[in-house]
Amino acid sequence: MKYRDFLALHILHHASEEPVTGSFLMKELERHGYHLSPGTIYPLLHSLEGEGLLKSHWEVRDGRRVRVYEITEIGQRTLEEGKERLKELCLELLGE
Repeated sequence: MKYRDFLALHILHHASEEPVTGSFLMKELERHGYHLSPGTIYPLLHSLEGEGLLKSHWEVRDGRRVRVYEITEIGQRTLEEGKERLKELCLELLGE
């Protein structure tokens, strides 16, 4: 599992709860110790969208145009599979 995979799972998790923006994700991931710049988060979001895991659309919020990301069915399945693999890894590394 690569560093990018952990970030992707975290992003998919939040997108499964509600539509998200890049700025929201940067703040949320920072709470968990990830310090991502726009030059990192947006290419990652575009990559996840290109893989069919997220879909996006434009909205106007507080007078600003922002891109909003939502999880897709494929993204939801990928998230569930990733959670199972992560659970297995954690049980092996940390015990029950």
